[in-house]
Amino acid sequence: MGPMSSDSLVLLEINEGVATLTLNNPTERNTLTAPMVAEIIAAMEAVEADSSVGAVVVTGAAPAFCAGANLGNLAEASGDSLGNIYEGFLRIARSPLPTLAAVNGAAVGAGMNLALGCDLRIAGRSAKFDTRFLQIGIHPGGGHTWMLRRIAGPQATMAAVIFGQVMDGAEAERVGLVHRCVEDADLLATAQAYARTAAAAPRELVITTKATIQAMADVDNHPAAVTRELEPQLWSTRQPWFAERLAALQSRISKK
Repeated sequence: MGPMSSDSLVLLEINEGVATLTLNNPTERNTLTAPMVAEIIAAMEAVEADSSVGAVVVTGAAPAFCAGANLGNLAEASGDSLGNIYEGFLRIARSPLPTLAAVNGAAVGAGMNLALGCDLRIAGRSAKFDTRFLQIGIHPGGGHTWMLRRIAGPQATMAAVIFGQVMDGAEAERVGLVHRCVEDADLLATAQAYARTAAAAPRELVITTKATIQAMADVDNHPAAVTRELEPQLWSTRQPWFAERLAALQSRISKK
C-alpha cells in the first residue's frame, strides 16, 4: 500500500509489516485540529484491521513533529472539544499494536503527548520537547504529567513542566524521555528498523506481550509477576508459530 494523496492531513504507508503515519500539515507545524484527529483515528482503524501490520511508527512532516493543539481552539475550549483533540493521541496510546514515535522536530504540548503516548520514542538531534502549558497560562492536560512522570521520573517532569526546560534529542535521551537520539537523517530508517523487528514476531504474541508489560505497572513483587506471565507463556507454547520457530531453530543448531 502506497501513501494516501499528498493533500491528506495524515499520510499512511505500509511496508514490511510496519505502518508509518506521518502528520502532514507542515505549514501549520502539524497542529492537532479536528480534521487531522479524524484522519489519525481513520488511519489507526485501518492499520489495526490490517493483519499484515505488526507495528506503527508515528512522525511529522518536516520541520515539526506536532506543535500541539490549535491555540485558537483552546481559547474556546470545553471538556468535549478538548476531549476530541486529545483523541488524536489517545487513540494511538490505546492501540494494542506496538507504537513508536519518530520525533523529528518540535513536539509541543499535546504534540508532546502524542510522543509520550507511544510505547517507544526515538528522536532526531533537532527534536524539541516543549511542554509549554504553563508558559501560555494553561494547566497541562491529556495525562501529560502522569505520562511524563512514569517515563522520565518526577525530577525531569518538574524540570520540563514547572521550570520550562525545553529538551533537544540528546537531552531527552539523557533523562530517559527517549530511548535513543540519532542523527536527523537516520531517524526514520532507525525507527522503521525497530518497528520491523517487532512486526517480524507473531502479531498476536506481540499484542499479548505489550498488554503484559502494561499490566506490570501495578505488580509490585517478583512472584506475582511470574504468576502473571505463566498463562500467556503457556498459551504461546501451544501456538503453531512456536512449533514452526522451534523446528527452524533446531534445524539451524543441528547444521552447526
